[in-house]
Amino acid sequence: MVNTQVFEWSSVKETTFDLKAYLSERRSQVEAALEQSITIAYPEILYESMRYSLLAGGKRLRPILCLAGCELAGGTVEMAMPTACTLEMIHTFSLIHDDLPAMDNDDYRRGKLTNHKIYGENIAILAGDALLAYAFEFLVVQTKGVAAQQLLQVVAKLAHAVAATGLVGGQVVDLESEGLQNIDIETLNFIHTHKTGALLETSVLSGALLVGVDDKVLLPLSHYARNIGLAFQIIDDVLDLTGTQEELGKTPGKDRKAQKVTYPSLWGIEESKLKAQKLVDSAKAELACFGEKAQSLMAIADYITARTH
Repeated sequence: MVNTQVFEWSSVKETTFDLKAYLSERRSQVEAALEQSITIAYPEILYESMRYSLLAGGKRLRPILCLAGCELAGGTVEMAMPTACTLEMIHTFSLIHDDLPAMDNDDYRRGKLTNHKIYGENIAILAGDALLAYAFEFLVVQTKGVAAQQLLQVVAKLAHAVAATGLVGGQVVDLESEGLQNIDIETLNFIHTHKTGALLETSVLSGALLVGVDDKVLLPLSHYARNIGLAFQIIDDVLDLTGTQEELGKTPGKDRKAQKVTYPSLWGIEESKLKAQKLVDSAKAELACFGEKAQSLMAIADYITARTH
């Protein structure tokens, strides 16, 4: 056993799996693929706006989860990379729109000015629209060596995660809940299992779906992903209260200013951390049946609660 300071962790963990190296390698692969995914064409301002947010950095957690899920199921990084890029395009679309004045009205994202602060609200809206549409085209055209039926399953899963059944539906309930003090835990869970959790779950499952596995693989992965998705949001809520703008790359304290009910507002910070850790423990237990093949997903689950931004 060796001591490894894991990428972006707040503490040193003892592990035989070098998560820092794994995340660094996968993130570099994803960044290279994203760089090549969109080139500048006419109208230049639209493509520049799309690339500005898509290439703004970040953890690239969703594409990395996709690659890890595909490898666990017996697939390769190469067959899953177009899906991984698609997930990041969809995630970026949601961030561009989420930052707009009509939504969360944020000036910074990933340490940079938000898209609409650079290109204006009109171009930002259209850049988000373009990224969402192009994501599906990119997935279908660029994916190689995957049966059509399996690719269709991935397309359907992604669309479900974005639509009213996923992040858009969660965002609507989130907006409607601002300023209300009678939001219960069921409503809060609905918001975040849809707004955040749906795309995280699809990230894990889409990689495995490309391989064509059955429910013996998909069900444990689904349970794992739902648990880490909720844990991710709980920690996000905690960091919004405890992190700095430099750490978070965005304005802290936004939830409190918007009078949003959050997990810490219901449970307190320490209880929120405990509940997030229990979710991570449950997520890892779901993967026990896969043995060493799940070591990357196991380590990522621990990273969810240990991250500082």
